Amino acid sequence: MSSSDSDSISISARRRSVRNTGRQINLQESDDENESFDELPLSEAKPVKPESDDDEDDVPIGSKRAPVEKKTKRATKRNKKDNEIKKGTRKKVKQVKEEDEDDLPLNTKAKPRAARGKSKETKKTNGTPVKKEEMDDRDLTPLKSGPPSPSLKSGTVTGSNRSPNDEEEEEEEEEFKWWEQRNLDGTQKWTTLEHNGVIFAPPYEPLPKDVKLYYDGKPVDLPLEAEEVAGFFGAMLETDHAKNPTFQKNFFRDFLAVCDECNFKHNIKEFSKCDFTQMFQYFERKREEKRNMSKEQKKELKKKKDEEEEKYKWCLLDNRKERVGNFRIEPPGLFRGRGNHPKTGSLKRRVYPEQITINIGKEASIPEPLPGHHWAEVRHDNTVTWLATWHENVNNNVKYVFLAAGSSLKGQSDLKKYEKSRKLKDYIDDIREGYTKDLKSDLTVERQRGTAMYLIDVFALRAGNEKGEDEADTVGCCSLRYEHVTLKPPNIVIFDFLGKDSIRYYNEVEVDPQVFKNLRIFKRSPKKEGDLIFDRLTTNTLNKYLTSLMDGLSAKVFRTYNASHTMNVELKKMPKNLSLADKVLFYNRANRTVAVLCNHQRSVTKNHDVQMERYEERIKALQYQRLRLHRMMLSLEPKLSKKKPELVQGEEGINDEWVERHHELLYELEKEKIKKKFERDNEKIMAEDPKSKLPDNELEKRLTAADQLKAVLDAEYKTTKVHPGRATLERLESRLTKLNERIKVMRTQMIDKDENKTTALTTSKINYIDPRLTFSFSRREDVPIEKLFSKTIRDKFNWASETPADWEW
Repeated sequence: MSSSDSDSISISARRRSVRNTGRQINLQESDDENESFDELPLSEAKPVKPESDDDEDDVPIGSKRAPVEKKTKRATKRNKKDNEIKKGTRKKVKQVKEEDEDDLPLNTKAKPRAARGKSKETKKTNGTPVKKEEMDDRDLTPLKSGPPSPSLKSGTVTGSNRSPNDEEEEEEEEEFKWWEQRNLDGTQKWTTLEHNGVIFAPPYEPLPKDVKLYYDGKPVDLPLEAEEVAGFFGAMLETDHAKNPTFQKNFFRDFLAVCDECNFKHNIKEFSKCDFTQMFQYFERKREEKRNMSKEQKKELKKKKDEEEEKYKWCLLDNRKERVGNFRIEPPGLFRGRGNHPKTGSLKRRVYPEQITINIGKEASIPEPLPGHHWAEVRHDNTVTWLATWHENVNNNVKYVFLAAGSSLKGQSDLKKYEKSRKLKDYIDDIREGYTKDLKSDLTVERQRGTAMYLIDVFALRAGNEKGEDEADTVGCCSLRYEHVTLKPPNIVIFDFLGKDSIRYYNEVEVDPQVFKNLRIFKRSPKKEGDLIFDRLTTNTLNKYLTSLMDGLSAKVFRTYNASHTMNVELKKMPKNLSLADKVLFYNRANRTVAVLCNHQRSVTKNHDVQMERYEERIKALQYQRLRLHRMMLSLEPKLSKKKPELVQGEEGINDEWVERHHELLYELEKEKIKKKFERDNEKIMAEDPKSKLPDNELEKRLTAADQLKAVLDAEYKTTKVHPGRATLERLESRLTKLNERIKVMRTQMIDKDENKTTALTTSKINYIDPRLTFSFSRREDVPIEKLFSKTIRDKFNWASETPADWEW
């Protein structure tokens, strides 16, 4: 099969899923549907293949120890593609959550079996490991730097003291389009870098003296360090986490350790005798106080917080102002983890400057640490893009401060990632031909490698790593165990395991007969539960083989390629002449196909049923408007009942009981409007003359309009006659056409919402689907990009924002 042929077939077509799991009211005149009295829903109202024999000939010679695998020749050079990116508009962005370690290229995370699970690191003189960038050795520094900018220390980049000239300069900087000047050679990421460091968690505020931890019925005077840790648990006493025995055990262990560190003499021995009730009640009161704050108070607090954080939000990169991403150091607390994480409840300790390494330009002013503290180290490494790094204590992971998702450096990294997946198009046929041959190899190691590559390619499985006993038991392809794979002849395979973030991956699929046969061989006795399916394969050896086929190739590149390829194929299936709402629904269904392929699941939200009921009520309210329009048209032209029989038909779901409730709702809403208008009028009068105000009986007079409204509505429904007022038949027909479209759009939105209740669409949009596919689709089909991408995602992918309609992936 040629590359062009295979590219036209989606992943879902290459494998078949067997099961996946005061005033007078005028009722006739209003043309503005948005102001229509009967539009609001009741629930939102406020008043008050054949079987193959498993021959021994098919068993690889490697029931013996497999010899060392041969190196595969590097793939031949392919023709370069035209990857020119059109101009885009730079925008500010919010940070977007990135894929974590599991999605890094295999060679950055996998080591030999004895020490797997940690990222490759380069040690500096003080022994602090530093993450190497997941980027090719190609320089992305722009050819030209922007105009010199003032130092961050001067204060000119903060929000409160910028001059008009500074603002103009910022606008110019916002227009910097790195993708027009990109140069992909070398490793240097920047020339100059200035920033103001990080924000630390605020110091602990002691509890009131009357709020205590009780042990065995008696209050305990804890040292402040131990009181803070106890408060972490007390604040979440009624959560599911706090009821988890593993969470309780890990918390109690670390709590006692802090007590010992403080040389606190105590007799606290059993968690079951600890009573955190007073602490929980105190924190509940604090939460309630925060909820009850006025809008003005909340606004003032936010303003103060923004002012304090402003200087940390920005850095100067090659004299250009760019937004920093996660500039806050994580506060201390109790580690939650995902799924059944064995370390849930462990204490996340407070981070101090002595643990943090700062990366900054040589000529820049070094940020000040907390008073009385010092940085662990200050570096000037322009081959990396992080601004600060430290270790967290629970999982010993390395944390980083990077630029925000929409920054030039992150954009360059994203562009390279998607270009690499496009490059795989030129190699994919040879790669598939190679692993298909390996499926029948006489060497077990090659047969296992070919089978694993088939699963990674066709089902978009992650590569997976071995996990230690103190890590969550999540697996990927290379770490699949005996119990994770069930075989149903002739060629059905059931995968059931916890994937990344402890999300269950369950899929019953039809596989190539040879793949089925291989899996049956790999599960043969003496293998049992707990044993690896691919016992001759590691992520490290698989990675070495993949990079021999194409520079930079990893399991994640397969996921990105297959996600983008599938989206490309699905979008090309769109029928002609769809409405805007149906185009959005079609796009989301294509997006969902990718999300299912990548196993991007989510649990159904608690209020999903309530949301569906709200949609139903909104649709019924619109149907009620349509019923009234039909009756107005019949009042003007009774003969229409024969030409258009639908005008005399009722509306589904609109019965006497619903109408009675709806009229009551409209009545209460109208009263509420009148009262608010009365209050505003009074405020205006008293602003001019404090001694003047509207008479008390004025409100009663105005409220009679609401009574008139209800009386008219009740009479209309009983008599089935609705007076059209001054409306003409043409005008009513125009309103009816608009109303029908609104009902159709809302029904489509409801279907879309319900279909996606268990699927997370955003993850694939952010991390796997080439954004140029969406921008191109938006232009080609005349769909506003705002209906496909949120502002955060639009800003993240501003480099793709002017992709032309005829762009080909």
